[in-house]
Amino acid sequence: EGKTVVLVTHDIGEAIAMTDRVIVLSRRPGRLKSQYRIHYGDGQARPTPFQARSRPEFNTYFKQLWDELDVHVEG
Repeated sequence: EGKTVVLVTHDIGEAIAMTDRVIVLSRRPGRLKSQYRIHYGDGQARPTPFQARSRPEFNTYFKQLWDELDVHVEG
């Protein structure tokens, strides 16, 4: 507590599993587009990154971020 670390990543899952806040930037020029506070609703201590990936909240945040980024995968 009381420490701040800035993690820059393109991996949505990594951002959700390892942080308590995700900030989404816009395309060029990069501006603050939105922020998500990452909460796990059981009142317990924050799960480890590995544990977080199996929580239902993880999937909810992942879908919200994926939809916002409007990622198109061509196959």
